[in-house]
Amino acid sequence: MTDIVRGHLVGTPSGEIGDGVVEFADGRIRWVGATADYPAPERLPELRAELVLPGLIDLHCHGAAGFGFPNADAAGARVAAAHHRRHGTTGLLGSLVSARPEVLVEQAAVLADLVEDGELLGVHLEGPFLNAVRCGAQDPAAIVPGDPALFERVLAAARGTVRSMTLAPETAHFDALLAAMRHHGVLPSLGHTDADAATTTARIRAAANGPLTATHLFNGMPALHHRSPGPVAACLAAAGRGEMVVELIADGVHLAPETVAMVFDTVGPDRIALVSDAMAAAGMPDGDYRLGALDVRVRDRIARLATEDESPGAIAGGTARLVDVLRWTVRVAGVALSDAVTAATRTPARMLGLDGERGTLTVGARADLLVTDQSLQPRRVFVAGTEGT
Repeated sequence: MTDIVRGHLVGTPSGEIGDGVVEFADGRIRWVGATADYPAPERLPELRAELVLPGLIDLHCHGAAGFGFPNADAAGARVAAAHHRRHGTTGLLGSLVSARPEVLVEQAAVLADLVEDGELLGVHLEGPFLNAVRCGAQDPAAIVPGDPALFERVLAAARGTVRSMTLAPETAHFDALLAAMRHHGVLPSLGHTDADAATTTARIRAAANGPLTATHLFNGMPALHHRSPGPVAACLAAAGRGEMVVELIADGVHLAPETVAMVFDTVGPDRIALVSDAMAAAGMPDGDYRLGALDVRVRDRIARLATEDESPGAIAGGTARLVDVLRWTVRVAGVALSDAVTAATRTPARMLGLDGERGTLTVGARADLLVTDQSLQPRRVFVAGTEGT
């Protein structure tokens, strides 16, 4: 069955098209272009004030709808994945957090089922080879020095579905871990680090033989200082040179709008991946939740680690979906729509080796589409050409 969507297209190879058409059948895009050029005008639907985007791709997500990937069973994990899909994230990595080896093995196997069923693009390991000084909302007791044998153990449990791993540049056996990740096609991501700029730059250069990202730039690392630039400066410089992509949690909590705008102006959307870092509370009311082994309290839509004295704990992931991040990036941070869409679609697709297949309104690409109103509120979602899956 052939279907047609008409609207303001964003994310085509030729840029934005004010009145455009996307035609798709059998799960693939068959035609993209201006309405005036469409070869079957009698089939055109009425033009509405809608935006048509590629389906969003989230490289960093811990859950939603009351279920977290680090804790949930398969049924709960499917609920979380479906929630994000309904809100336009048609490609998603399920992110785990630092945990005891047996827990990582168990949860990696749970998420592998979802990857094999097509509900997730892969598994993201956020730890456990991090720096406990910059653990953020990770359990410091579960953070361990780099261990290639443990990495291989988790990888085996995940049955080849691990697609990304966050590790600190200063962790032990970095070179061996990097070699193992490259061998298995796992995207390295530098984060949760207390490294200086020189150490971070050296690791970036060591990873120059393939794609590389920075996990939620600015968060989980020392602040940039003019006499102690740290990993922020090293990663921004590398992104500017085209050597890595930096993640940004542009949700109004993790970063100021001026910070987000500065990064876009400095390195451009092809070197930025917008991410949600969403946890179980995404799409849910304020209340008490968990992230891995830690208790999280959500107040006013901000997730923080629970504390005994009720003082504000560390930010514990996000409560926004990627479409919410996209909307905030455009409407609050003032980033151009096309640039923000690129950072939520084409750039993360490229990091996963899916450029031309996902994250673009291109003939031959998978028919993953997000239709929104002018304020970027979702109206329709198509996954491989099927609406509402």
